[in-house]
Formats: sequence, C-alpha cells, structure tokens
Amino acid sequence: MSEHDWTPLEITPDDAEVPAAPEALVRHLDALAGDLDNLLTKEKALVFRGFGVTADGLDPVMDRLLPHRLAYVNGNSPRTKVGSNVYTSTEYPPEFTISMHNELSYASSWPTRLMFFCDLAAETGGATPVVDAALWLESLDPEVREAYKAGVRYTQNLHGGKGLGKSWQDTFETDDRAAVDTYLEAAGAEWTWRPDGSLRVSQLRPSTTRHPVTGTEVWFNQSDQWHPAALGDETAKALAQIMPPEELPQSVTFADGSPIPDEYVIQVRDRGLEHAVDVDWRPGDVLLIDNLLVAHGRRPFTGKRRVLVAMTD
Repeated sequence: MSEHDWTPLEITPDDAEVPAAPEALVRHLDALAGDLDNLLTKEKALVFRGFGVTADGLDPVMDRLLPHRLAYVNGNSPRTKVGSNVYTSTEYPPEFTISMHNELSYASSWPTRLMFFCDLAAETGGATPVVDAALWLESLDPEVREAYKAGVRYTQNLHGGKGLGKSWQDTFETDDRAAVDTYLEAAGAEWTWRPDGSLRVSQLRPSTTRHPVTGTEVWFNQSDQWHPAALGDETAKALAQIMPPEELPQSVTFADGSPIPDEYVIQVRDRGLEHAVDVDWRPGDVLLIDNLLVAHGRRPFTGKRRVLVAMTD
C-alpha cells in the first residue's frame, strides 16, 4: 500500500487472537504495552472493533490508550463534559460537515493523541473522516503553502456569560480570571479584559509542524475553520453585516495581520476533505489517532449519534 492509499489499521478480536470482550481488549492493550506507541506512530490511526466496549466499561480502555487524560481547555468546539476529562465529540448541528483539523492546533500546546468511542451510531451518515496530515500539506498548491510559511494569527472574542460564541468561562473551564491570565501568559498569548467582562485573545502560531518521532512535516493549523469564508457565502455575508471580522468570536489572519484570501482557506478545507478516509461507526468502536500525523472531522448525519472523545499529552 502506498502512503497515498493510507487508511487506519483495524484491529478485531480475530486479529488480536482474543475473545470478543472488553476485558480481552484491555488484556491485549496491556500485552502491547510500549509497542502501542510504535504501532500508532507507524499506522497513524487504529480502530479497535468488535470488542463490545460500552460507555460504562470505557475507563479501563482509556487508561491504557490515554496515560494522562487532559481537560479540553481552550477548546473552541461546543461539547459537554460527561466524565473525568471525557467529552461529547461535538454538539455542532448534525446537518453540517466539520472540516478536517488537528485538535487544538491553534493553541500553544496540544494533545499527542485522541481517542473516540462510539456509544450510539447515527441513523445515516455521521462518519469521522481522518486524513494523513502530510498528504494534506502535499496536496496544497505551492502558492498556498508559501503564503502560509510565516504562520497565522488567531483571534478569539470570548464573552463573559452572554453573547455570540463561547464564553471565556466555558473555554478555559474556570471562572477565575487569574487562572486564565496564568494560562495565557504561559501560552505566550496577547490578551485584553474588556469592561463588559469579555476577553480578547490573540495568538501567533505556525501553519505546519514536524512529528517528534518521524520528523514528518504536516499541515497543522485551523485557519479554514476560523475564517468566515469557510462558513459558506450566506453565513459569511450575514456575519459581515453584524460585525467586522476582528470582532467575530474567532477570526484568523496571516502572521503579519494581512487577510488570508478566501480562495486559500476554501482550498485548504476542500483538499483536506477530498483526501480523507471515513471511519463509519459501529457501536463499541474505539478509534485512536496520532493528533499530529492525522487530522479528523465529522460528516453530516441523521438520527441520534453519541461519540465520546478524550485526549492525552
């Protein structure tokens, strides 16, 4: 298989030569031990399927896959905390596609791996697409890659309890301003507390990064998700009538503050989706991804869908 034919490695009870039971998966992961790191780096994403994992029995699996579960601090996707650093994967309306992204690539630190668990599969659709982030970078026109070389600047306007988008309390999982100041100072961000209780944050970040083990350069930014053009013509037009781009809940420019052309972010969004491989969920599936080597998204769906996510550093 060539790198361009990449797909996540599926591991079933037959593959692992164990019974189809959650405790058997736990024993298998214990047997893998340190080899799990090497396997994930080599394969980039793993799907554990057919082990009968349930939400109630998820903790022992997560303990093996995610040695140090992280809180979703500075996250920009709507989600609900349902356990000890376990969240709904997103609560974005089901009729929309969520484009490809590496989790928290806009932040100063990010998880090294993510785990998704399917508690309830959608009636139709609802796959989690995943894309080789090196292939995503390679797929972009040279002009676009060159334009992004100096990085991007993300801006967040977080309200203090009422307003458009997320509040700073939800974003940082605290109502302590001093704790937010400490976090942002450590992140090297620029920020301003406003008289109305809202918070404006600006952060300069690279557009690509290199994997610490393989050295592979990967596309690693969320400029398309933070850019009004990627919201669709009608939505972007409506928002432009309400407020300027710099006052939106989130916006992005090139590192020097110059605007990113609409056609660039549309190309980034569309090429990522074009090269993505869908993980079609079955209840009990567990997906583990290397968050640098692989970006993920979500396909539209109908019916009820419950996918949980957790992450580790």
